[in-house]
Amino acid sequence: MADQSVRGPTSYDPRSRPAPSAVGTDLLALNGMGSFDWDLEAGTYHLDEVGLDVFDLRPEDYDGRPASLASSVTHEDGLRLDAAVTLAIQAGHLTFAAYFQVVCRDGSLRWAHTQGRILRDEQAQPYRIVGIVRNADEELAHAEVMRTLGADRRRQTDFVRATTEALARALTVQDVINVVTDSEGLRRFGADGLALGLIEGSSMRLVAATHPPSPALRAQDDFSLTRLDDQLPLAEAVRTGRPQFIGDQEQLCARFPRLRPYADQMGINAGAFLPLIAQARTLGALGLYYGDSHEFSTEDRNICIALTSAVAQSLQRAVLFDQEREFATTLQTTMLPRRIPQISGGEVAVRYRAGRSGREVGGDWYDVIPLPHGRVGLVVGDVEGHDSHAAAIMGQLRIALRAYAAEGHSPSTVLARASRFLAELDTERSATCIYVEADLETGVLRLARAGHLEPLLRHRGGRTGWPAVRGGLPLGMATAFEADDYPETRLHLNHDGVLLLCTDGLVERPGQDIAEGMAALAAALQSGPLRTEELADHLCHEGSGRAGTEDDMALLLLRRTAAAGGRVPIRAVLHIHQADPEGLVEARAVLRQILSGWAATGPVGDIELVADELITNALVHTDSGATLTVELLGDAGPRVRLEVQDSSSEWPRRRTPGETATSGRGLLLVDALAERWGVQPLGSGKSVWCEFPLPAL
Repeated sequence: MADQSVRGPTSYDPRSRPAPSAVGTDLLALNGMGSFDWDLEAGTYHLDEVGLDVFDLRPEDYDGRPASLASSVTHEDGLRLDAAVTLAIQAGHLTFAAYFQVVCRDGSLRWAHTQGRILRDEQAQPYRIVGIVRNADEELAHAEVMRTLGADRRRQTDFVRATTEALARALTVQDVINVVTDSEGLRRFGADGLALGLIEGSSMRLVAATHPPSPALRAQDDFSLTRLDDQLPLAEAVRTGRPQFIGDQEQLCARFPRLRPYADQMGINAGAFLPLIAQARTLGALGLYYGDSHEFSTEDRNICIALTSAVAQSLQRAVLFDQEREFATTLQTTMLPRRIPQISGGEVAVRYRAGRSGREVGGDWYDVIPLPHGRVGLVVGDVEGHDSHAAAIMGQLRIALRAYAAEGHSPSTVLARASRFLAELDTERSATCIYVEADLETGVLRLARAGHLEPLLRHRGGRTGWPAVRGGLPLGMATAFEADDYPETRLHLNHDGVLLLCTDGLVERPGQDIAEGMAALAAALQSGPLRTEELADHLCHEGSGRAGTEDDMALLLLRRTAAAGGRVPIRAVLHIHQADPEGLVEARAVLRQILSGWAATGPVGDIELVADELITNALVHTDSGATLTVELLGDAGPRVRLEVQDSSSEWPRRRTPGETATSGRGLLLVDALAERWGVQPLGSGKSVWCEFPLPAL
């Protein structure tokens, strides 16, 4: 049985209570009735000897507290007793009565009945309940009565359990509304229609109605937002905090005249109006209406009160959840870029999608950073977690990374410094990230990756691929493992080529291998439209259309545009530093991508070999790096022109090595494989060039 007192536990001393008269006690005992005296203010529940016997309790085993009787009553009947007492107190009734099952000491069950009278003070506040308890096994021995009561109890228990389970899965206020307004929700309440109002300041807003009135009627008298002092049933339920059950239309309209046109139009002939109260706070009210006159039995009222209590608790949790989500979403939105800067030589499109479950906020982010000399920095990252803390970490990390990039550091240095910054924040969160420095004039991309998904490229001809980009540990973890090395990879982006950076929310699905998601994304990019904004929408639609989309997603597209007038200058420039041991390997990879993007066929292997020889000669025999220029010419038939520049004015010499010599054959290879070649002096060095004819493109 529920403890209605809000005061602390009180010691129980039977001697402190006034002794009942001997005649009254004997009469009750002769009829098998025990008495109880429930002091709501002191929090004590006195039982006489017969009452203890009804509950099968020994005097030494009972401490006089209502909560101590909980183990002596079945759980389902305990809920029913709570609902009956609560209804009587809230509705201002003087008495209540209920049947319940007692759990005996030997584990057997027996029926009991209780009836009580509620005593109130001058302010109508209850302070004491007195009554009787008795053994009801004999009067309920008839099988039909038992079956009826059992069916009612099962129905009530099933309804309460089903509603509680459905509400347990509701996260937001809208989720709660969906549970109570669907057909199952109405069936549990036994109603034909439902209206739900929530308090907003000194007013109440109608947030849900299963059968809204016609627009014409709403235009005449719209109470979707009403004052709490209006003479309407939901407002009155909020003001009084008491449930109201009205069984016929005449009584309903006489009490609330403004309901007359609604009752006539919508066929309302009875209604129940219940306050939504959770932890002593009134959130709103729930209205149930019925198409026929309705007799509200005790079981019906108990079901409505129990279900309304579950709805109120879920609404309170959902309101707090919505407030936290709104705060986190606002925080995240302010941390993301407000606008994307215009860049020369390319187009950028970004998209962000919050997850569909949980708090719907996370640490995914994107950024576009203007850099000196016409370059642009592109960032996509994902902070671990899906809460407001992840959004806050994301904002700090984005600002720090943007500052490091604007200082002109290389991609590898930018990520290394960002990793140390995240480690110094003293947080357990890590982050994945990919940073790209793009030179849209030459098409050169310099990339560094920290545990993030690799980029996806679409070449001008429509072919797509996931180029291999070397990477390091996620940001924040590298410093702990003393491995904050993020090697740089160079790629080339042709005109009208597209670079796609995204977080794993676009390719990962529960129960699906990530390779399947990556293949689907590549197919969507290949079949997508040419315009950048339309392509971004296409990719988001394809990604969100697959089942299981629950994670956040950030997407960034970069498209290198053609020159004005529609002419595509097919020319690329690569810089290979002498101190970069990986520069020659990356130069060969970029050259291979350039030729593939041009759909070049024929002597592609010869072109790559000659470029390798010319670059090697510049790196080995001069004191500077090399600059490789690759150009597709078409004035006298399609051909590829290679040009390697260095800072030395000494011209290369053709040698005649012997059979066992290990060097000296570079220019012989150039002469043998190229259609023609030569050397051209420059103001500060020289250039070695060669040309290769190609079949028709």
